[in-house]
Amino acid sequence: MEGPQPKSVLVSWSGGKDSCFALWDIQRTPGVRIEALLTTVTRDFDRISMHGVRCSLLQQQAESLGLPLRQILISKGATNWEYEERMGEAFAAYRAHGVDTVVFGDLFLEEIRAYRKRLLTRHDMIGMYPIWKRDTHQLIREFIDLGFKTAVVCVDPIKLDRSFVGRVIDAGFLAELPPNVDPCGENGEFHTFVFDGPNFTKPVNFSFGEIVCRDSFWFCDLIPSS
Repeated sequence: MEGPQPKSVLVSWSGGKDSCFALWDIQRTPGVRIEALLTTVTRDFDRISMHGVRCSLLQQQAESLGLPLRQILISKGATNWEYEERMGEAFAAYRAHGVDTVVFGDLFLEEIRAYRKRLLTRHDMIGMYPIWKRDTHQLIREFIDLGFKTAVVCVDPIKLDRSFVGRVIDAGFLAELPPNVDPCGENGEFHTFVFDGPNFTKPVNFSFGEIVCRDSFWFCDLIPSS
């Protein structure tokens, strides 16, 4: 007699450390399988929205993780309406096949979680938050100790100095962070791209490229390499 079928879930995937840690947690949860990674991509630039990472690196990341990738395409300067419309189309496609749950790597921002709930409810979906309310100081150290490697690709200069972009997060990086900056960047201080870890079959290879200021943020381009 066959046992119960595993529950299929989607993972909201930025390519960064928090969504990666949420994925890691879900991958070790019995009775749950990952249907796909969902990533919002700006079609005009062929890059992950907000983080600015090239889609070729995103695709390599998903391949190394061994998971399907669903890119949700939005236009440059997309309105919130456009974002929600494209997300709704993706939700509907998976909902038609019985997938009703999306995993998020949110940590403590209540207004973000409330927004997600409202959006999901409109599409008869629910959210899972496996790392919610985890201590961020402990979480980032556990992330490093597990062997995950992540690069800082975007910095908000209002909250953090430009010198932090284009670096790998390690003990030295954490020691240099100002005390008012969350070590996981949960308040938008910085964004990351994970390029290796215990659930990767191989590292995503790249070199650090040009650092530029765009839309009032500092970005470090990651250049794919063999």
